[in-house]
Parts: sequence; structure tokens; C-alpha cells
Amino acid sequence: MVILTLSVLCSQGPWGRCMGSDCGPGGSQSRAVWCAHVDGWTTLHTNCDQSQRPSNQQNCFRVCDWHKDLYDWKLGAWNQCVSVSTRTFGGMRPYVCNGGEEGIQTREVGCVLKSDESLGDDTICEYFEPKPRLEQACLIPCPQDCVVSEFTPWTSCSKTCGTGLKNRVRSVLVPPLFGGSACPNLTEFHTCKPGPCKGPEGVYSLRVGSWMPCSLPISRPVRQAKHRKGKGGARERPGVKDPDTRELIQKKRTRNRSQITDLATSALALPLCSSLCLPWDLPLTVQSCILAKDCKLSEWADWGPCSKACLDPDPESPRGQRSRTRRVHQFSVGEGEDCPPLEETEPCDPQGDGVLPCATYTWRTTEWSDCRVDSLLSQQDRRRSNQTGLCGGGLQNREVYFQFLPACLASTSRPVDSKQCGGPVPNTSQLCHILCPIECEVSPWGAWGPCTYENCDVQEGKKGFKLRKREISNEPTGGPGNCPHLVEAVPCDEPSCWDWRLVRLDECIPDGELPCGPGTQIPQVQCVNSTGDMVDKELCGGASAPEPIACDVPCPKDCVLSDWTSWSSCSQTCSSKTIEGKQLRTRSILAYNAGEGGGMCPNSSSLQEVRNCNEHACTVYHWQTGPWGPCTEDPSASALNTTTGPRSAAGPNSSGQGPCSRGMQTRKVICVRVNVGQVPPKKCPESPRPGTVRPCRMPCKRDCIITPFSDWSQCSPTSGNIQKTKQSRNRVILQLPANGGQDCPEVLEEEKDCEAPKVCPGYRWKSHKWRRCQLVPWNIREDSPGAQETCGPGLQTRAVSCRQLDGVQADIGECLKFANTMPPITQRCQLPCQDDCQLTNWSKFSSCTADCVGVRTRKRLLVGRSKKKDKCKNTQMYPLSETQYCPCDKYNAQPVGNWSDCILAGGDRVESLLGMKVQGNIKECGQGYRYQAMVCYDQDNRLVETSRCNSHGYIEEACIIPCPSDCKLSEWSNWSRCSKSCGSGVKVRSKWLREKPYNGGRPCPKLDHINQVYEVVPCISDCSQYVWVAEPWSVWKVSNLDLKENCGEGVQTRKVRCMLNTIDGPSESVEDYLCDPEDMPLGTRGSRLPCPEDCVLSDWSSWNRCSLVRITGLRPFVLNLSVIFILVCLFPSDWSTCQLSANAVCGNGIKTRMLDCVRSDGKSVDLKFCKERKWQMNISCVVECPVNCQLSDWSAWSECSHTCGLDGRMWRSRGVVQGSQGDGRPCPSQLEQWKPCPVRPCYRWQYSPWSECRVEEVVCGAGLRYRNLTCFVSDGSGEGEASMVEEELCGGLELAVNRDKLIILKETCVLPCPGECYLMEWSDWSPCLSVCAKGAGVDFGSVQVRSRAVMAQEPENVQLCPDQDWESRPCTDGECFEYKWMSSTWLGSSRVTWCQRSDGLNVTGGCPHINPPGDDNNSCDPPCQLPMSFCTEAGVCMCEEGYTEVMSSSGQLDHCTPIPILEIPTAGDKKTDVKTSRAINPTLPATIQPGRTGRTWYLQPFGPDGKLKMWVYGVAAGALVLLMFIVSMIYLAW
Repeated sequence: MVILTLSVLCSQGPWGRCMGSDCGPGGSQSRAVWCAHVDGWTTLHTNCDQSQRPSNQQNCFRVCDWHKDLYDWKLGAWNQCVSVSTRTFGGMRPYVCNGGEEGIQTREVGCVLKSDESLGDDTICEYFEPKPRLEQACLIPCPQDCVVSEFTPWTSCSKTCGTGLKNRVRSVLVPPLFGGSACPNLTEFHTCKPGPCKGPEGVYSLRVGSWMPCSLPISRPVRQAKHRKGKGGARERPGVKDPDTRELIQKKRTRNRSQITDLATSALALPLCSSLCLPWDLPLTVQSCILAKDCKLSEWADWGPCSKACLDPDPESPRGQRSRTRRVHQFSVGEGEDCPPLEETEPCDPQGDGVLPCATYTWRTTEWSDCRVDSLLSQQDRRRSNQTGLCGGGLQNREVYFQFLPACLASTSRPVDSKQCGGPVPNTSQLCHILCPIECEVSPWGAWGPCTYENCDVQEGKKGFKLRKREISNEPTGGPGNCPHLVEAVPCDEPSCWDWRLVRLDECIPDGELPCGPGTQIPQVQCVNSTGDMVDKELCGGASAPEPIACDVPCPKDCVLSDWTSWSSCSQTCSSKTIEGKQLRTRSILAYNAGEGGGMCPNSSSLQEVRNCNEHACTVYHWQTGPWGPCTEDPSASALNTTTGPRSAAGPNSSGQGPCSRGMQTRKVICVRVNVGQVPPKKCPESPRPGTVRPCRMPCKRDCIITPFSDWSQCSPTSGNIQKTKQSRNRVILQLPANGGQDCPEVLEEEKDCEAPKVCPGYRWKSHKWRRCQLVPWNIREDSPGAQETCGPGLQTRAVSCRQLDGVQADIGECLKFANTMPPITQRCQLPCQDDCQLTNWSKFSSCTADCVGVRTRKRLLVGRSKKKDKCKNTQMYPLSETQYCPCDKYNAQPVGNWSDCILAGGDRVESLLGMKVQGNIKECGQGYRYQAMVCYDQDNRLVETSRCNSHGYIEEACIIPCPSDCKLSEWSNWSRCSKSCGSGVKVRSKWLREKPYNGGRPCPKLDHINQVYEVVPCISDCSQYVWVAEPWSVWKVSNLDLKENCGEGVQTRKVRCMLNTIDGPSESVEDYLCDPEDMPLGTRGSRLPCPEDCVLSDWSSWNRCSLVRITGLRPFVLNLSVIFILVCLFPSDWSTCQLSANAVCGNGIKTRMLDCVRSDGKSVDLKFCKERKWQMNISCVVECPVNCQLSDWSAWSECSHTCGLDGRMWRSRGVVQGSQGDGRPCPSQLEQWKPCPVRPCYRWQYSPWSECRVEEVVCGAGLRYRNLTCFVSDGSGEGEASMVEEELCGGLELAVNRDKLIILKETCVLPCPGECYLMEWSDWSPCLSVCAKGAGVDFGSVQVRSRAVMAQEPENVQLCPDQDWESRPCTDGECFEYKWMSSTWLGSSRVTWCQRSDGLNVTGGCPHINPPGDDNNSCDPPCQLPMSFCTEAGVCMCEEGYTEVMSSSGQLDHCTPIPILEIPTAGDKKTDVKTSRAINPTLPATIQPGRTGRTWYLQPFGPDGKLKMWVYGVAAGALVLLMFIVSMIYLAW
């Protein structure tokens, strides 16, 4: 039986979502569990072990949204960086380190409960935020070995005889870091033997120890008892009871006598008998001192009030400050602890229920000014000189100010400083539009009407008027009142209100019912009124009707004449003594008479008739109106004019144009005779007289509204004068007056001199007289050798008090806060002994007669017995006079630094001037000044105040800021004639460039290739404005030879002219091309002159109007002329450019187009031939306004960038309020200006070098060294050394050195005894160095280091020397260096190798430990002595990198020759060419070859045996084959 075993296991899916009704740990979640084969396929559950089946359900924590406030991720600290190689493979860190080693550091992250930080399930926090990362990459820095400098030269021998030591030392440049090698010895010793000593070699020195702590002496009773006992009951000496010395406590200091030893210079410094040091005077072992007392302070006082007295709703607003103080009960004495700060502050907020909210500030604006167009005009625009009538786009401005705005304050509160305001500043200018007035357009005058009564209802007199009228053809601005007169009148006689009008004449009917001969024509008439309207015939009863007109019907053989033509237009519109109007009509001969009995043809003069017309005189009258006057109150409506309600209802920003009451306007109306002037009113007809009064609405009065004055500004120096200071205040006009309202005050800004600054109550220390010098009590120092009871060193004290500058005593705490350092209250003193020399104090120096001339002296004298002592007369030890040169106050001024920007003089607001005003009303160009700082030096080349050189600190030089010049174009040319005389065309005008813009002027519009800009508008020409006028036909000229019958074929001619057509008919001749040549009448015609018995026809009459027939489905129409059908269509022209009013610069305009009625043959015809259709002929458009760049005012000058020195600058700036638009002037590039600050010397406190260690009265031991605090001056540039000056010049500075307020002027030191080994002084701090890997771009910070080397004097004491020392500190901006091995050329079988830093400094340490060059060449046999060769570790001579070996036949190196390299770039290498350069050592790994990102192949053609390698032959053969192939291909191509 075979048993098959299935390899199966239970698999489970991920846990599902936690479900449950409540939030928290009561939830449950499930997952899928199935049985699967190891190969991945699913099988039955029974195939798996049921005992090992995982659970498919578990309890869980159901997370709700409010858990986010309870749980959060807790992040642990990052652990130490662990090397990747160590972590992954468990190996050691690699020996070679380049920049750093990659590592990984981990941390612990867990989900915790915020309240107690107890751990929770991670799924809770993961519900709201992903789990933070647990690992991150890090870098383990390479070990940095200690790097030291080169040794100094050897010192001289420490002894002049016997055996001594020479020393040389070096300093630490880089400390050991990150496990690097420790520093080597900084000192090297070398024994020296100048020569044998003649006497004993040992030297003994007296050494003293340090002073012991200050302690109280033996109490007075004990001391007095001891004194009485020693004196055998002698009289006691009274104690010191001077109240001035109560604060001075006499103490004793004893030196440790056990430290006074005798040292021999033999083997060891062993204590010997002190008798060996007896030749020296023993030093003092006791001195006076001050018992140390610490500073004692009172308890803190209560906190003062908070500086902020209001509640600010903004949580980010600055908080207030409160402070508290404490007082000094006991100053520190001696070496006691100094006093801590006496005042402390902390942030605070006002407390209490009655605290008011803080004031808020907001931007406020005045009302917009009137819209002005002149600010948009270019420099060349002629309208600058006359700005009346300007309209269209413009600019209006307003003022922006900052205002204190509590909730209950009106809008007219005082303005405040804008520095307190945040947020965007409201716009101060905006575009506006002034409606351009529509000028009244009138039609041409109509014909003169009949002579009629002025009033037909009242027909009186025999005088009347003939009227002619015209109409308004548009809707003008302001209504028809601004239009010219529309009616003109001329007086006439025999007026009539109605008259007969001839309609037509009937056919001529011969008399007596004969077929021909004389007859009559009956006129058909209508009764019309003066306006031409037909009325009832009865009204014309008083007028004579037209009589029948005689006519003639020609009989056979009679002369046949044509009908009379219509009367021509009147040649004149009026008549005078010299001018008469005439009308003409003509007729022509149609057939001549035939023989006898026929009616004769009239002569030529009878073929035309002339009559007078327009016989009225040229005296034309019309009514002329003046402008409407202002709207005044109507007395008749006074009861209705009372306004109710507050006047301010309109608000401060209201325009004030709303109506308040009824009023009336009047105007003057006069009768005017044309070309004469005003005449009496009766000369003009009364009926068309215009009105003189009309009602109107009176606008409300508007008073000026102005803010109160702002607070006075802080006192600040005015430009150019530092001494005088001004302060100002201003107010802002919120609303300008209008309509007779109250005017604004003239003064909007006030200025006054600042009051003299109140002198703050300054404080100073007052030091009192030094008390008497107090000695150590005699009973304590009586055992000291050479001590005397009434003389010796001691201490003296003085009182110090605090005073105001006026001398009034003040609390000492004020001086601690405001005065300089408290002067010392104790000092050492010396009571002279009898053997001491006593001298008076130095006198004052004598006066100098002049500066820099001669010397001055001071003197002192010996006092008392000192005058007779020889040692006191030694002027070398005790000089009695001192001489010094007289002070020399010579000063030299010279300029320093660059010239400043050109700054306009004043820089204040000025009136608008052409060419000077760029933006707003601020002067932006013209003459200004630039400044250069002046520096003043004294005779010692030390920087002093510029006032010493009688200079205000600047050189001032005039400069010019060029004014911008706009693009200049010519004026518009005249409009060209319309391109078509009939229908729609275009007309053009142009400008051309006269001058290009410069210095930031307005740019030019887009020009064409000949620097012109065009404007094209459509136009339409009335097809009837020019007509052909034909004169009457001439007499027939018969061409028949037989002229007896005067008939037959003949020719007639006439003159045809093109004339301008007016309402009165053709008026004047024009060029023929203006008329349509297709419509030109014939000037010659040939026909047959009828003979007797022939039928005679008149000329054809004019064509009647054609009937228009619309074709179904087509937009065009058909004109039926005979049998010719012509299609006509309406075509719109292109839109014109945006047209503005003549007085506008920009803004709203219109685009127009025209309609053209075009026949199918392309000819334009009158629009009446096309069916009318509604077309949009005008559309609105906008021309962008040329808005110049608007800049803010210059800010105030900033504080100086440096408080002293040569490089101080002050800056001011301005911002762009509104950028340029359209063709406006662009913004200038200079938005900042600077000028130098007055040069001020840089004073600082500086330590002098430490003095030598001083041990009183002995050679070595514990002593003191001192240094002074000196005032130095420099120019702040950091270049050159500072110079020492008088301490008074640093009197106003804080007593600190390099910001360190702890001033240390003395310190203990140890003076080594001869033969001792000791530590030298600290070396200078090394330059700041960066701990980095230059090739890898890794930086681990910067460091500085200093060190102390050991100095030995005796060979026997070297083992007793202290350890060398070094210390480091961090720094910034260190320089990164590299280190590499250097070697000299071989000298025989050796050479010198050393480590060099990349700046050329030779060092020890820092170079890599891998493959250092060998120092000797002895391992190769024979030695490698060829140039560029070296001996390898295998003992073979090889060439250095970049050279290849050429071997001799014996297998030895023959010589080294340079080789090329082939560099194959990688993807990260940008080099794509092959270059020949110095080779890089191919044995080094690529990671340590600087600057190489690709692989490098080294072509070495010679093998070790000196023969060519096989690959060289292969390359040569391949090249030969390739060359033969190229030659053969060229041959075949030919």
C-alpha cells in the first residue's frame, strides 16, 4: 500500500475592519482562513491539521474620531549610527574611508495615550496618521587624525655651561576626531654642551608660594594681653577708632613657609637647607587684605503694572511687560560674589473685568477727486496748453491715511502713523471716464418758403417773412438747447398764408376746335399753406388762381418747338443792389418750317427765358440764445423748497448732486442779423423765438469735511541740518466743498521746532577722599625681617556715593542702573619708611605756546630728609622732571567710499511741471546731488570725528537725473477723400515718428516699416452728391447737301458738366471723375431732322421709378430695366478702428461700418435700390488708457547700517503703487537709493597683552601678571590695526571686551625656577577649519584648536615634565582642506617624503595611511635611479603614474615615457570627447580618484620587455584594411 502525503498548511488573510457598536476595546474583527498546498493551490479543510488552524476572529479596539485627541505617536530618539556593512554582514568597518561610511540609525515609535503615555495598539494611531519611519540613513564620519604644524627652529641652549637642552615646538592644527590618532609630541628635546663650567654647576633659587586666603587676625583682647605680657606692664597703646576706617578690617595673609624651598640645579629639585638662599632678602609673608563679603540683596518687590493696558483679540499680538526690582543691602567686598541683576521682567497680559479692548487701526480713504484727463496726455500733446473740453478716459486720485478706529468713534477721527497699519494699502488712483459731449448736428438749410404772415390767424399789415429751416439730426448732450438756431427769416412784402400751387398743365387745345394753331393749356392747381400742405380750396379764395396759358399746336409746314424745360435752380439765395437771382428755362427746334405759309421758327433768343428769383433782400434774421445761467431758487416755489432731514444724510462720500429744491434757469435771447449783429427783437419773427426761462433742480450744498490734526510727529533731524529738528502734524480733506458749501481751510500741515530735549536725570559716582593708609598690626608682622612698625605696605579705603548730574544725592541703585562701573573702594598704599625717598606729587604740565611746537614739562621735588640722601638724588631711579612734546592737533580730511546715488534736492512734493513730473506730483528728474563720505585723520593717522576737520561729513557734487522723454509723433494728417464717390469706402489719416522715447519715456505705438501709424475709418459717399448737368441741345446742323428744305440727317451738341448737387440744385462745377462715367449724358447726338409732312416727336421724358420685384427664396432683388435683370445686394464694410471723441485720449469709443448697395456687375448704387434691413452699424469699444507707472513717496531714510566706521549707508525706498498700463510710462528700475552715513570712529575696549609674570622680591614661584583695559579706535573695516586713544573717548561705551562684561585685569601665574620643566603659554587659536571630505561634499562642522607645548631646561627633569595640552572650540565658515603625500626627487637611493595641506602648508598627520611613498630606493637591485621611476614593494623598478615603461633587451627598465589615456564617459559624465592628459594611477580604486566619473583605459603599447604588444599590430592591420576599403570605394565611385 502506497501512502501519499500532501504538503499542506493553513493560510490566513489580513484582518478585516474592526466592527462594534461602541467605541473602544469592545470591537471584533475577522479574517479568512483556508487550507492551501505548499505550491499555492487551495485544497479541502480536512487535509489540514485542525488543531493548528489559526483563529479567524479576535477582539479589537474600535477607533472613533474622538480618539484622535486621546492618542498620538510617541517618537523615540535616534540611536547611534551603525555601519551598513557591520549590520548586514557583521564585518569590520573598511580600512579605507572616503568622506564617510553609510549607516543606518533606528528609533522606537509607539502609539501612546496622551494623558499617561501608556502604550496602546498601533492600529489606533494608524487610523488617523501613518506610522512614522523607524529607520533613516546616516553617515559615519571617517576618523580624523590629529594634524600638527611644522617644528619651530631650535631654541638656544638652556645653559651657558655644562649640559643643557635645546627645544623646538609645534602646535595643533586639527584635533583628533571620530576616533582618529592622538596628537604626537609637540616638543622635541636635544641636549647641548656649550662648555664645561668653571665653578659648581648647581644654582639655588628662592621660591615663594601663593597667598593664603584672607582671614581675621587675632582678636584685640588676646593681642593686647600678649602685648602687655611682652612689655612687662607698660602703658597700652590706644587702639584705632577712626570712624572712616570702620569698614576697613585689618587682616593678615600668611605665605606658606613650607613652600619656600631651596632648589639646586643638579639632578632633582630637592629641598635643601634655606641657608643656601640667605644672600637674598626674604620677601614679605604678611600683607593687608579685605575680608571677602558677598553681595546681599533685599527680597523682590511686587510686580509692577503691565505695560499693556488693553485686551488684544489677536493671539499673535505682542504681549506686555512687567518688572520688579530689589535693592542692594551689602555690596561685594574683596573677592566676594558680585551682585546679580537688580531688575527682572516677564511677559504679561492685563487682568481684571474692567479692561477695555485694544484700539484697532484701519486704512481710510478720502473721496475720489474729479476725473482728470490731462494726466494721461503725452508730453507733445498740444491739448496740454488748453485743457478745456477734455473728455474720455482719465484718472482720479484719493488720499489714503491710517486711522484709529474704536467701535464708537466717528469716521473723522485723527489720522495716525501708518507704521501701525498692516494689510494691503488701498489704491490711491483709478481709471475714470468723462462722457464726451455729443455736439449738435443739423441738416442743411431747406429752401426758402413763401412769403407768409407771422400769424395766419391775425393777418395784419403788408409785411411778412420768408422762412427756411433745418433739423437736428442727432441727440446732442444737454438737449436741443445747445444747438445752433434752426430757423432763419427774411422780411418780405405782400405775405399770404395760402396760395395756389401748380400741379401740371393739361395738353394744349387749339382754339376754335381747329386741329392746329394757337390754343390754351389749363393749369391743374392745389391750395396749399405756407408749409406746403394741401388745404381747402376756399382758403385760397383771396388769391388769384393761375390763368390758362397760351400755347401753340404746330400745323404742317410750321416750325415745331419742344416744350419748355423746368426752371433751373436760382443762381442766388437772395438779391441785393448788385446781385440778383436768376432762373432759366429753354426749348429747342424740333422741325423747321417748310416753305411759304408755314410758321417761322423764332430766333435763338426766343428759345430761352430768364426770370428773377429769390428777390428778397439778403437780410437774414434769426434768434440767438446764450448759455443757461445757474440754477437759482424760484421765488414762486419758495414754500416748496424747504428741505427736511439732516443735511448729512448723503454721507461724506456722497457726490452732493442730488436735488434739494426747485429752481429756475434763465438765458438771454436776442435777435441777430447775419453778418451784422444784434438788432431789435421786432426784426425777427416772434413765433420761432426760443424760451428764456426753464425749471431746474437745485443741488444740495456740500461743506468741506476734514479730519482733526494728527498728533505731532516725533522729533527727527531734517535733511542737511543735524542740529535743528522739526515735528509736524497734518489733517486730511475727506470731502471737498461744492455748490456753495463751506470752504476748506488753507492750512493742512503744520510744522514747528522741537522743544529742547529734556535732560534725563543722569547719575554718576562720586568718590570721596582716600582714608589713611592702614598697615598690618605690628604684633603680626614684627617677626618679619626688616619690618618697621610705622611704615610699609598697607590698604586704604574711601567712600563712594551716588549723585545726580546736578550734585543731588541719589539712591545707589540708580547709579548701578545708569552710571558707569562703580569705582574701587580699596587700594594698596605705601607708608614711606625713614630710609625711603619721599617726593611730592607731579605738577601739571607746563603750557605750550603753539600746537606741534616745542615741549612741555612737569616736575616734582624731594621732601624732608630725602633731599640729603644720595640714593634719592639718583635721577635715574627718582626722576624729578618729565618732558614730552606738545600735543599736535593736525588733521587731514579725505574722501572715502563710492559716490551715492543721485538724490534730487529736497525730494519734496512740487507743482506739476512738464518734463519734471513723472508720477503723481513728485519731482523725479532734474538736478540733484550725490554724496561721498569724508574721513578725518589726526597726525598719527588715527580716525577722529569729522568735525575736527571742519567738515560736515560729506563731499557734495551736483548731478543730473535725466528726465524721461516720451515717444513723439506728428499731428494727425487731414482725412483723405473717401476712396469711393458712390457707396462705402474708407478714408485714412496718419502720424509719423518724430522722436523715439528715451530715459523711460512713453513707448511708441506699433509703427509700420516707414515709422508711421494709420487710422482708417469707413465712409460713404452719396451717389447723388455729384450729378451730371447737361446744357440744352444746340441747333441742328443738317449734313444734307440740299439745305433748301432744312431737314434730313443732322447733329446736335451740348455741354455736359459734373456739378456738386445741393438742396437748391447743382451749385458748382467739380472734376469729372467725381461723377459716375456710366451715367454721363451724351454730349452729341445724331438724328433726322423731320422734313415737311414728316411726323415730329418730342424728346423722351425721364424714366419713371422702376418697380422692384422680389425673387422668392433669394435675398437680392431684381431691377427690371427693359429686358435686363440686375441683382443688387447689401454688403457691410469692415469695422473701423475704435473711434474716440476729438477731445478724448482713451476710454469708451465706437466702431462703425457702412452699408453698400452693390449691383451684380460690382457697381455701387444708391441704397434706395436695396431692400432695407436692420443692420448693427455701431458697436462700443474701449481704447486702453496710457496710465503711467504710479510710485509711492520715498520712505524716510533708514538708520545707518553701521553705528561707526567707513561702510555705513542709509537707504530709502519706494514701491510701485500701480503698474503702467497701455502705452503709459514704464516703472523706473531704481526703487532704492542710498547715501553714505557720516563717518564716525569705532571705539572699543581692548585688553593689552599680559605682562610678564611678576614675583615680588624673588626669582620664581607664585606671582601675578597684569594687563590694562585700553580704548582703541578703528575704521570698522577690519583692515589694519586699531590705534590706542584716550580712555575718555570710550567713556560712553559699556565696559566689556568682545561683549564679555567680566573684566579680568590680573591673574595668578607661576614663574618657573631655573631648571624646571613647564608648560608654555597657549598658542594662538588656529584658523577655522572645516572637518570635511572635499571630494564627497560632506561637512561635519568647523573647529578651532590651540595647544600648550612643554619646555624643558634640565635633562634630568624631562621625566618630571607636565603633559602637553590642547583645547578646541566650534566655529563657523571654516575652510575645507585636503592632505596628500609629497616627495622630493631621488638623491641616490633615497628621497624625502612629507604630508602637505592643499593650501601649501607642510603638516604632520592628515594624509591617508594607504601607500605612502617610500623614503628609500634600496630594495631594488640595481637601484631605480632613472627619472620618473620608483621601486615597488615587489622590488621592481616601475614608472610613476602617467608614464609607461620602456624595457631594455635584458629586461631592465630603460626609460619612462609619457602615455596617453582614453577616457570613456559614463551616463553621469558630460564629457564626450577623448583627451590626452596626465595619467592617473590605475592601481587606485575609482572611488579615490578625484574628478573621474568614468572608466579609464591606459594604452600601453610597449610590454615589459620593451617590445610592441600584439594588440598594436592588430590595430595597425585593421587601420590598413580600412584605408584600402576607402580607396577602393572612391575608385568605384569614379
